Amino acid sequence: MKRPIKNHVSWIGKIDWELRKFHGDEYSTHRGSTYNSYLIEEEKVAVIDTVWVPYAKEYVDNLEKAIDLKKIDYVIANHAESDHSGALPELMSRIPDVPIYCTANGVKSLKGHYHKDWNFHPVKTGDKLSLGGKELIFVEAPMLHWPDSMFCYLTGDNVLFSNDAFGQHYASELLFNDLVDQAELMAECVKYYANILTPFSELVTKKIREVLAFNLPVDIICTSHGVIWRDNPVQIVQQYLKWADSYQENQITLVYDTMWNGTRVMAENIAAGLRETDPMVNVKLFNLAKSDRNDVMTEIFKSRALLVGSPTINRTILTSIAGLLEEMKGLKFKNKKAAAFGCYGWSGESVKVIKGQLEAAGFQVVDEGLRCPWNPDQQSVESCVAYGKKLVGQLA
Repeated sequence: MKRPIKNHVSWIGKIDWELRKFHGDEYSTHRGSTYNSYLIEEEKVAVIDTVWVPYAKEYVDNLEKAIDLKKIDYVIANHAESDHSGALPELMSRIPDVPIYCTANGVKSLKGHYHKDWNFHPVKTGDKLSLGGKELIFVEAPMLHWPDSMFCYLTGDNVLFSNDAFGQHYASELLFNDLVDQAELMAECVKYYANILTPFSELVTKKIREVLAFNLPVDIICTSHGVIWRDNPVQIVQQYLKWADSYQENQITLVYDTMWNGTRVMAENIAAGLRETDPMVNVKLFNLAKSDRNDVMTEIFKSRALLVGSPTINRTILTSIAGLLEEMKGLKFKNKKAAAFGCYGWSGESVKVIKGQLEAAGFQVVDEGLRCPWNPDQQSVESCVAYGKKLVGQLA
């Protein structure tokens, strides 16, 4: 369905209410998502991005209802990942000679995905494409979050098509940021940044400053996923600058897994010691086996400190915790302190393993951690509370 955005700019994407996992099974989408595609009908007609592969035929059929496909002059591929480009094979089968504008890396990526030698026109930052009275200006955005990524800007209407930047996995028929639940919206925005864009934070800051240096007015930001920013669109740009700057709140997060509840008892009593010593710190606990990993990662992103716990099994740690620690290496969190804890029966290697993995992930580990034998008795419980109290100063 074609829906108006501004003047001759329309949304022609797909709202996916059913989506619950993204990037394979790597990213949870509790509120679904959208695949945003845009149609610009000036003297020249341009289509910006398409939709995910399963909805390709539906998308092209709907596009054909909105406009005679033969009237399309240009296709813009801001990003080659298949949730953006998935309908290109279907669309280009009907308009095979229409040029596709993308970055040089976009050409490589699209050929790698679809093995087609379409009519590619590589562009770089500052290149312009005339639509008649208005122009599209291209801005390369490598590694935000793929090498091929780019933005484009529509003059006259002051619309920034920001690709994956400033988006969120959030399905809504309301389309615009000012119409949706603001708490839900910001929760999905920070989750999106924490789990996808955190490794590229330095590039985020650099690219935003580069775009701002063009001194182009931005009235609307059209994202590739989620709602469109039309009410104070700069708010999400400012938020990205904060998130990119080693973001942290006054929060300490404890993440653990447990076999027979011993490590859970440790976590709860360490937390009690933290809260008793500093009532103002926001202490959150997550049993990773019973929590969504991406939601937990978002809480870690928001935290100034992280405590990770696991019992010892086969001289190492539980697989849920091992996976979390490995993922954090890739996310490259900055300016965060950490500690390890865990119970054991006889060998007790888990705390040492966690400590090493936290250090490898870039955390500043404040001590050797805390181990408790077997199921914690009263003495062990008291040692956990005392450990929490001691950590308040170390984690500051």
